[in-house]
Amino acid sequence: MSSQAITPRELDQRREQLADLRRYLASEESEYAARRQRVQRFIDRYVCALGPLYMELDALESQLYCAMRYLHEALARNGLDTRAPDSPKATSMPQLLMLPAGAPLPPEPEGGLVQVGPPPLKTLYRRAAKRLHPDLAPDDTARRHRERKMAEVNEAYAACDRGRLESLLLSAGESMIKVRGGDADAVMEWLRSAERAVQGRLRVVQAHMALLTNHPMHELGESIERAEKKGLDPLGIMANRLRAQITERRQELYIGQRLQPESSMAEAFLRQRQQRMGGGIAASH
Repeated sequence: MSSQAITPRELDQRREQLADLRRYLASEESEYAARRQRVQRFIDRYVCALGPLYMELDALESQLYCAMRYLHEALARNGLDTRAPDSPKATSMPQLLMLPAGAPLPPEPEGGLVQVGPPPLKTLYRRAAKRLHPDLAPDDTARRHRERKMAEVNEAYAACDRGRLESLLLSAGESMIKVRGGDADAVMEWLRSAERAVQGRLRVVQAHMALLTNHPMHELGESIERAEKKGLDPLGIMANRLRAQITERRQELYIGQRLQPESSMAEAFLRQRQQRMGGGIAASH
């Protein structure tokens, strides 16, 4: 494979382009975080104002379902054909997706502006001797450690074991370039990989921004904010409507739990209740 060596100027330009791309990504992530925080604040307000009322309404719907189920089964035993009541669905509170954490960029290889071949085995041996020679030890403990390592170096050199020599040098703190050489191709591949990683992350952030912008609570929050600036209280109105529904359900539950299956009102109550569930209840709930 031929080298794709680049000049320092070309490398600086590519790095600057990558830095610009990363700055743009950071601004997009910051904008997403700020918008998500605003929507989450509104959701918190919404849940605080209406959540307990929805829970109470859901509990009443569940009790009404039990009463209707009892009437339906009793009427069926008496030979009257009525549709079985539908199971109520609990009201789900709004939630936002979390933006997944971004992966770190691949590490930039050292050097690479020019093709630098790996040094010969003898050069590796000399470098290892300079780094690990026992005479350079500051104390007896370090000297014994160096003697063991130097013995490994001698064995690796005698066996022409380049991989073992490289490993010993790298663990001793030697530069990767001085041990295995530098490759301009590696720098070019790193730049391409880093750019692909940033662009991929940018697509993820922009997709989440689109989802957030189109989220029902984002649109509802903005409309309620506009109404509140005019002095209106939309959340208060919504809460009052829920309280009215709760009052209606309580009345229905009171009647439903006291109806006798033999009563002519039982079938009428069951049908009326099912019609309501098929219309207004589903829309308002």
